[in-house]
Amino acid sequence: MITLRPSDSRGHFDFGWLDTHHTFSFGDYFDPEHEQFRALRVLNEDRVQAGKGFGTHGHRDMEILTWVLSGALEHRDNLGTHGVIRPGEAQVMSAGTGIRHSEFNASATEPVHFLQIWILPQQTGLPPRYDQVAFQEADLRNSLHLIASPDGAGGAVKVLQDLRVFAGWLDSDREVQATILPGRAGFLQVATGEVSLNGVALQAGDGARIEGESSITVVAGAPSEILYFDLA
Repeated sequence: MITLRPSDSRGHFDFGWLDTHHTFSFGDYFDPEHEQFRALRVLNEDRVQAGKGFGTHGHRDMEILTWVLSGALEHRDNLGTHGVIRPGEAQVMSAGTGIRHSEFNASATEPVHFLQIWILPQQTGLPPRYDQVAFQEADLRNSLHLIASPDGAGGAVKVLQDLRVFAGWLDSDREVQATILPGRAGFLQVATGEVSLNGVALQAGDGARIEGESSITVVAGAPSEILYFDLA
């Protein structure tokens, strides 16, 4: 069964410096029908204006994955980490017992567009940590490439949950497939472009819960960027 989460049904706030859409309940947006999906707790699509960003703030016991679609996002935290995240790079922050960080648009002239993903960890109270990995375009192009997993297999960033995240940059008319093992579920997020998922049409910003299916086939109707979550 495929259950659509249309882009225009998400929570939406425009603060001027930040334009944000929430797939699941977050902050001042609450929808009892969309609080989380399995361990996937937050999926926010954010656009931050040049020179703006999120000042220093704290998190606890959450796996926070960032995937930049365009532009560049600058990260600093109280572990001493400083990095800039660009398209094709996955950043994960395990908040654990507590971490404080800031995220700002790294450009003084161009906006940054990214997905902020929160994953409920299997275990709480662990030391906080940070990781960032850059992937090759050839690996992401016209494939579902593993970018996050419980064991960091294949150079993916490690997340403390039985969950795998795949990313793909699809050319028009290209197809990718994935198998869903019994008892597991999937979630597809269309970041840009337009695709069909097992024959169901999705546009940029749309998401879909996938339950009771043994596999998925995604076909791009235009150049598209997708994220696929394999969930326990």
